Amino acid sequence: MYPRFVAIALLTLAALIIAPPAIANTPAVETAWRLLDYMAVDYGGAVEDGRVKSKAEYAEMTEFAAGVSTRLRELPANPERSALIQRAAQLQSVIGRKASPKEVATLADSLAADLLKAYPVPLAPEKAPNIAIGTGLFAQNCSSCHGLTGDGHGPDAAKLATPPIAFTDADRARQRSVFALYQIITQGIDGTAMQSFADLPNQERWALALQAGSFAFTDEQARAGERLWKGDASLRQRIPDLKTLVGLTPASLANSIGEKRALAVMAYLRRHPNAAVEQAPASLSLVREKLAASLAAARTGDRRAAKELALSAYLDGFEPVEPTLGARDATLLARIEGAMGEYRAAVDRGAAPDDLANRALILNSLFDDAEAALAPGASSSASTFLGAFTILLREGLEALLIIVAMIAFLRKAERPEVLRYVHGGWAGALAAGLLTWVVATYAIGVSGASRELTEGFGSLFAAVVLLSVGIWMHGKAQADQWQRYIREKMTHALSGRSAWFLFGLAFVVVYREVFETILFYAALWTQGNGGALLAGAGVAVAVLGLVAWAMLRYSRQLPIAKFFAYSSWLMAGLTVVLAGKGVAALQEAGIIDIAPIVGAPRLSMLGLFPTWQSILAQLLMSVAIIAGFSLNRRKGRQTHKLAPAE
Repeated sequence: MYPRFVAIALLTLAALIIAPPAIANTPAVETAWRLLDYMAVDYGGAVEDGRVKSKAEYAEMTEFAAGVSTRLRELPANPERSALIQRAAQLQSVIGRKASPKEVATLADSLAADLLKAYPVPLAPEKAPNIAIGTGLFAQNCSSCHGLTGDGHGPDAAKLATPPIAFTDADRARQRSVFALYQIITQGIDGTAMQSFADLPNQERWALALQAGSFAFTDEQARAGERLWKGDASLRQRIPDLKTLVGLTPASLANSIGEKRALAVMAYLRRHPNAAVEQAPASLSLVREKLAASLAAARTGDRRAAKELALSAYLDGFEPVEPTLGARDATLLARIEGAMGEYRAAVDRGAAPDDLANRALILNSLFDDAEAALAPGASSSASTFLGAFTILLREGLEALLIIVAMIAFLRKAERPEVLRYVHGGWAGALAAGLLTWVVATYAIGVSGASRELTEGFGSLFAAVVLLSVGIWMHGKAQADQWQRYIREKMTHALSGRSAWFLFGLAFVVVYREVFETILFYAALWTQGNGGALLAGAGVAVAVLGLVAWAMLRYSRQLPIAKFFAYSSWLMAGLTVVLAGKGVAALQEAGIIDIAPIVGAPRLSMLGLFPTWQSILAQLLMSVAIIAGFSLNRRKGRQTHKLAPAE
């Protein structure tokens, strides 16, 4: 199997790999925002009609205002920081003269909003949190102080110097967003028994925040909110996505639609956040925020943070919508992927901020096009059918070529008993793909990084295996060599170990394609048009079946030498394609750096991507193939010369 060539290829590709970066944290921004939100909500408990109502509360407000100023001065320099610091000083002055709660709340809220514009942090969960998980977490971690119903009368509440918050307090709940609760859960509250739960996964913290934010609303309000939400399109336009939902307070919504309607809608959506997701068009707001933050970091000279944020923009912001966009406009998808890769490469080489700003401007224009393509009205039965057909045909063809070649080989070798290993491999891959869909949909989800890593390492593994198989088949392309091989080595070559090797190869090449197809189909299914999707998939399966039948029928008629010659070149071609795809996927995951080749074409079907790393990987595979094939020819000539003497 030419282990030397395989080892060289593996080691060379491994040399391209570097450790993935971590995502930057912004605790000072989050703490300052939390303090501002707290003052906006609780200042009314300290001051009333220009007089101090509670000395302890007023002292806390004064301390928090000073804390905001301190944390703003700790932030990295950017054009907005000076104005933010001045407004924080103004807030201290307003509190010092015991201004009205409305004036303080207005100033604190506007300062908090502008702080997040200048220093973006994640503002929403990646997907709708599981409220059942939030209920369990609250009972386990919070009920001892806050009570099972959130009324603040848990069994340990009386022991605390600072009484726990009653989430059933309607006045407080009107002023507090789910995002504010998420920040408190993440960071805790200094000087109180409220500890940080930053060790919980991000989605669980969001679920816990939604649960805490639901206690102030009744079931009757939630039922009324459901009727309003489903019957009033204008409400759905006001809250188009999760980001808007978690950042919205009932009080601010009441200003536009009325108190009763606002409380009902918030009661429903906080219990059913998936309702906001199901009706929302795919949004690229997160990728825009991350890109803006990356550009801001680059302007301050923090190149590492700029690169990390650019990677997060792709993995956390763009990857979730990539399957849907790929089904609707594959050309636009390729342009965005290429432009985001070039932006990261420009950050890595220390490009000037103005250059990065121009690249970000181009990307935002492409994002506008993407959001138009992703809008619900842009989908039709015809586009769904075409997307389902092309995706399955494209992803299935590579795996089909390899599986059919393996089956044809075993038939030529007259070893039908080994066929069950190949069939078991691809059937197992289909079952594993179904399990992946179940897990991704109902359990943990598949992150952008996980997807790219699965595709990348799966492709490289398959490429290395196919390299060895292709060289081996090429070596048997001479009829006399094949007969000698059958006579001397076949029993050992297709032993139990080799049969399981064929099982593993069949599993990997099929699972890689099934994994990708599932992600695309899951995105298409959420858009409706299920009948068109199934029809497109059915036609693609029929075409793939026809291709498989034709290949198997034609392979039976080929002389053994030609069969191995053609098969070896097929394996060689797929080796080069998979090597390019594998490196490209690892580049998108941030494992391998990106060095763009300006003006080079991008042909993803052929594994051709305009970066030096992917081209180098394909060249290395090509060199290994040429070397292996040349060695085979040399051995063949030597064997032919020695044949008369045998």
